[in-house]
Amino acid sequence: EVQLVESGGGLVQAGGSLRLSCVASGFASDDYAIHWFRQAPGKEREGILCISSSDDSAYYVDSVKGRFTIFSDNAKNTVYLQMNSLKPEDTAVYYCAADRSWGSSCPETTYSGMDYWGQGTQVTVSS
Repeated sequence: EVQLVESGGGLVQAGGSLRLSCVASGFASDDYAIHWFRQAPGKEREGILCISSSDDSAYYVDSVKGRFTIFSDNAKNTVYLQMNSLKPEDTAVYYCAADRSWGSSCPETTYSGMDYWGQGTQVTVSS
């Protein structure tokens, strides 16, 4: 069974940090790029970051550059999203997704047609 399971969300004050985890199982994750998306209340889901199987990363949202970092632990089939200097506008449900439309590489621009999705984890940043 293919699974992407996110964890690590929660409530944090503005300026704080959280680390989200995405554990992949049931498929050859080395053949896929892993993406992080988020969906804020009343807004469309947006792709924010991607990491390739060779650990190259791509940012799709300027507002997270310098604050969010994506990295992986291949031995654990886990991709992490380190979020620092959190702002209230980062409040959203965060999803990880896997896709191989571009092989295991990250595209230059994001898109929503992923092969697999996780269930999401809520991040709430209080002011």
